[in-house]
Amino acid sequence: MSKVMVVLADGFEEIEALAVVDILRRAEIDTDTVALKAGLVTSARNIRIEADRLISDVKPEDYEMIVLPGGGVGAKNIGDSEAVLNIVKQYLAAPEKFVAAICATPFVLAEKGVIKDVMATCYPSMAEAFAKYCDYQLAEVVVDENLITSRGPATAAEFAFTLVELLKDEETARRLREGMLYA
Repeated sequence: MSKVMVVLADGFEEIEALAVVDILRRAEIDTDTVALKAGLVTSARNIRIEADRLISDVKPEDYEMIVLPGGGVGAKNIGDSEAVLNIVKQYLAAPEKFVAAICATPFVLAEKGVIKDVMATCYPSMAEAFAKYCDYQLAEVVVDENLITSRGPATAAEFAFTLVELLKDEETARRLREGMLYA
C-alpha cells in the first residue's frame, strides 16, 4: 500500500495542499500531512492547520511519495528546509519513489539545484526563469520519470488525480473524477 507525505510549510497554498490530501484519501491512499515545525501551520490566507506529523519525526523510507504544495511563502519555506530537500534528493535518486511539486515549488527546487534538465512545469509567471533550469512544459501536469509537477491552484485537482493514477490506477482516478463531478 502506498503512503504519501504532504508537506505543510507556513504560507502554503490551501487548494494545492488540501485538495491533494482530500483526493488521495478518497482514493484510500495513506496520506500524512507533515509540518516543518511544531504547532499550527498557517496557510497563505491565514487558515491554521494542525499537521499529522513533524518532518523531524518522519522516516522517509516509510513513504512512497512526497508532495510539495506551493504558495510563494510556502514554497520558499519548503526550499529553506534541509530536511525536505534531503528527502527530495533521496526520492529523485530512487525510481520507486515520487516527488510531486506544484506552483512555485518546482521553481524553488530548480533554484536550489535539486531538479535540472527535466521536463516540468510551474506557476506561469515563473516560466521564463524556470526554463533556465528545466525544459518548461505548458501543461497542467507534467510527469518526467518520478517527478510530477503542476502549475497552480486551478490545476490542483488534476495534479491529485494524476498522483492517484501513479499510486493506484487509472480506473480509481476515473471513478473519483466522476464521483466528484470533475469534468
